[in-house]
Amino acid sequence: MGAGIVDLCARAGLSVLVLDQSPERLDAGHRAITEFHAAGIARGLTDPALLEQVTQRITGTVDPADLAGADLIVEAVTEDEGVKAEVLGRVATHVSEECVIASNTSGLSVTRLATYVSRPERFGGLHFFNPAQLMRLVEVIRPIQADKATVSTLVAFAERIDRHPVVVKDRPGFLVNHLLIPYLNQAIQEYDDGLATCADLATAVKLGLGYPMGPLQLLDRIGLDTHLHATGVIYEDTADPGFAAPALLRELVAAGRLGRKTGSGISDLEDPR
Repeated sequence: MGAGIVDLCARAGLSVLVLDQSPERLDAGHRAITEFHAAGIARGLTDPALLEQVTQRITGTVDPADLAGADLIVEAVTEDEGVKAEVLGRVATHVSEECVIASNTSGLSVTRLATYVSRPERFGGLHFFNPAQLMRLVEVIRPIQADKATVSTLVAFAERIDRHPVVVKDRPGFLVNHLLIPYLNQAIQEYDDGLATCADLATAVKLGLGYPMGPLQLLDRIGLDTHLHATGVIYEDTADPGFAAPALLRELVAAGRLGRKTGSGISDLEDPR
């Protein structure tokens, strides 16, 4: 996700300084951006000159002290509170008092994350959707500590990189995942119960609800392991039964059927009926 956010910012004409833990990780991020552009060029959707323009706007570093002049920092490390806490705390010591720090997260408590920085009123959350270059929505999460200027800065940033911001308060799942995850869990359970086939579930939601794809196909695109982690985090915080992971989901993840990333998932599972 980090590479996608960097790409978005550079496409919008912003100068981007990327901090990572090693030169190898910086190279991996550069490759991810290059491969994304190459795929677009191959389909005739991307101007070949754009990649050079993007690359020229990106600088990499492994030294947090280089962030001293930044006015906005977007942290996009792995979705683990302990890892984020360490990175945020380290970065916060090197930036100015005016700098806004945001964490890109799909479900962690932004209010808790704000406690790891020295100026929590200048901290907020962003939730980019994958792939960031194609998904237009960005949730701007407002923790309890954030002041209005911080939220306004994050909204303006999202608009500057041609995304559509939606401001939401900090709660488990924010807005989109709070709506989406119970729907996907229910679809898994209905499929496992034999209520409908994968194809019929897809037909029902596409023709009856206007959705672009079926729930099981969407799960395979998201990644079953990613969904299991997300629903587990919210269930741990809320004990809401809608976020309890269905047994079939846990079994598929244990079996290594994670969806598109592994070549097999739930939408190609033999029908239980």
